[in-house]
Amino acid sequence: MRGQRWVLTGAGVSGLLLLAACGGGGAAAGSAGSPAGAASSSPAPGRTAVLKSSKTSLGAVLTNARGRTLYWFAKDTPAASRCTGACASAWPPVTGMPQRGAGVSGHARLGTISRAGGPAQVTWNGHPLYTFAGDNAAGQVNGNGIDSFGGLWHAVVLTGAGAPASPSAPASPSSSSGGGGYGNGY
Repeated sequence: MRGQRWVLTGAGVSGLLLLAACGGGGAAAGSAGSPAGAASSSPAPGRTAVLKSSKTSLGAVLTNARGRTLYWFAKDTPAASRCTGACASAWPPVTGMPQRGAGVSGHARLGTISRAGGPAQVTWNGHPLYTFAGDNAAGQVNGNGIDSFGGLWHAVVLTGAGAPASPSAPASPSSSSGGGGYGNGY
């Protein structure tokens, strides 16, 4: 088929732009400071996000099915992610229907929130969850304690048999102790 030219219609260009926007782990487009959703109970059908416990240098942490450490962002709320655009490229949201895996007890509340223009994001005790692009292998916790995109990032550290750590654990210096303990970690 020599000499054949490819012509993209408006729909073709739109499709390519949509594919490009969907790169980066299902992140929604936007800025790091704008909210990305509200509470939801129905994530995209068919996709499961298995959460499990894995040992790291921090102790037992919550991970995805591949053993990648999961993090929460101090600027998020129980109903909205504040990490979009470039932030969501560095900190890809965990999406799908949450399911308890090995080492995760029934004490923690699993749920989802809606992300603007994207799939439902998994939450753990009201905190939207993320992986970190700087973790290159299972068991790494390179994102713990990083101050980026206007807030601190924390690995979800577990105690006991997959139960969340005590809410009386000291808060990080930049997190708030108000809001019903939301900023106090797990």
